[in-house]
Amino acid sequence: MHTKNGKALQVNGSTLYTGLGYVVGRIRDDRLFNQDGRYVGTVVGDRLVFRSAERHKMAPGFTAAKCPARALKDRARVSMLRGDEPTLPE
Repeated sequence: MHTKNGKALQVNGSTLYTGLGYVVGRIRDDRLFNQDGRYVGTVVGDRLVFRSAERHKMAPGFTAAKCPARALKDRARVSMLRGDEPTLPE
């Protein structure tokens, strides 16, 4: 999975991590929520896109440990998707 601008993300079950292993959030339906339950982005195909109209959505919080860092290849930016680049932990 990648962000709208092509930044690579690790997927482990329903949890997404940055390439450095930091928890980005957990997928519920087609939306991603951080550990506090706040909206991070919407999954569109294999991309994560922030949609401001969804920013008030909430989900239950969760806990997850950092995972090992992995070298992942970024991909080209996709401009045709509606939405912005999500904010990721680093």
